[in-house]
Amino acid sequence: MLSEYLSAEIARLSLQGKLPLHRQLYEALRHAIRDGQLPAGHRLPSSRDLAQDLKLSRNTVVAALDQLAVEGYLSSHVGRGTFVNERPQPARSRRRAAHANQGAKLSRRGQKLLTTFSADQLEIYPFTPGILDFSAFPLALWQRLQHKHWRMAYPDMLDYSYSGGYAPLRRAVADYLRVFRSIALDTDQVIITSGTQQSLELCAQLLADLDDTVWLEDPAYWGAVKAFMATGLQLHPVAVDAQGMAPQPADEARPPRLIYVTPSHQYPTGAVMSLARRQQILATARQHQAWILEDDYDSEFRFSGPPIASLAGLDQDERVLYMGSFSKVLYPGLKLGYLVVPRGLVAALKQAHYDLNRPGQIPLQAALAEFIEMGHFATALRQARQSYGERRRCLLEALKPCLGPLAHISGAEQGLHLCVNLPTGVDDRALAQRLGALGLTVRPLSAYCLQRQDLRGLVIGYGYAPLAEIARHGPVLAKHLLAALARSR
Repeated sequence: MLSEYLSAEIARLSLQGKLPLHRQLYEALRHAIRDGQLPAGHRLPSSRDLAQDLKLSRNTVVAALDQLAVEGYLSSHVGRGTFVNERPQPARSRRRAAHANQGAKLSRRGQKLLTTFSADQLEIYPFTPGILDFSAFPLALWQRLQHKHWRMAYPDMLDYSYSGGYAPLRRAVADYLRVFRSIALDTDQVIITSGTQQSLELCAQLLADLDDTVWLEDPAYWGAVKAFMATGLQLHPVAVDAQGMAPQPADEARPPRLIYVTPSHQYPTGAVMSLARRQQILATARQHQAWILEDDYDSEFRFSGPPIASLAGLDQDERVLYMGSFSKVLYPGLKLGYLVVPRGLVAALKQAHYDLNRPGQIPLQAALAEFIEMGHFATALRQARQSYGERRRCLLEALKPCLGPLAHISGAEQGLHLCVNLPTGVDDRALAQRLGALGLTVRPLSAYCLQRQDLRGLVIGYGYAPLAEIARHGPVLAKHLLAALARSR
């Protein structure tokens, strides 16, 4: 029976603790189709019946079916139902292709990239199963703006971007950063990228040579680790404390060429870098003639206390390259970010960005510029802060019973995740795996560490978890944390 097969597959996938629930159902159905359990032409139950049989929300089922339809596995016909399409490649052909590729070898760098940190294990997903919540995003308005700029697109808007991005969007970014991040900059210093990851790679390629040293926080953001490894830099982990990156005299033995920090909301501990520590980092960069790469991660979402000044806003020596993106406020698939560079680097970085990345998407950039100019970005940001703030409060309330001398929270004042710090006697990886078996996706803090062995905890994302699900699953999370603390005594 289909529901029994799918339930067994979902249970198997949930033990891996890596996938949200709609993705587990997608994988289970895909396996059933590819393995012949669901033959071509088979009619699937309705989404309502399937949700009832599997005891899932209908939204979860619809999301899985929609993805399979987009990829060509299913087709829907009004009044008739949803059917399995012909498989694009027979299983025997797939086996031959897999066998033919067994001898293919990656480079040493490629092998290292795949075995050092894994994004699917370190990306901060919701701690409860569900679908990313973009219900507040004005989709109809966004579509109208995109259609408008496609209709009126001039020939040069269909070409590569030669000047660092669409000028009105760069101007809108500069205006935003002057007001909200206290950065003194000219529009010309703004380069539009495809996101923070591309900004990191561009800085690493242009500002450091092979085997130069990059200081980065420990525990670390996995995306930065990958970017620096891919460009052949030597990683030097610098421990993070409650005030952010904390360089010690011993670190000076490895002078940096680059210093990568997430000062507004450290990834993953959530620590906010103090003013004194920011000044120390700026002084270190000045001393070593190093460049600071400031990833202003989660700066838009501060829930208590005054805004924290950016490093770029404090910089008097033009040693800071500042980067951010629109993904958290709008939606991740937008894939647009920005990089603010010192005046002396503007020409070189723009040319390199064009030579290496061939940037484009000008009609999309034009739609975003108008979206910001019309005030919709400010509205979306305000609504997002309110929504995420409610989810944060709900999660903090649920976690209260397990907090005390043995467990405390860091990073709750800002951002879309928090960290529950635990004693070293707690096996946070095993705890995360047990919670994953229940469908609660959390990350072990120790998994983000590059060198240090003294951190244990759970990194919990709440930005995309529905409020009702946080209220429902938060006490379950607290219960298992209490049990883990009891075992560690």
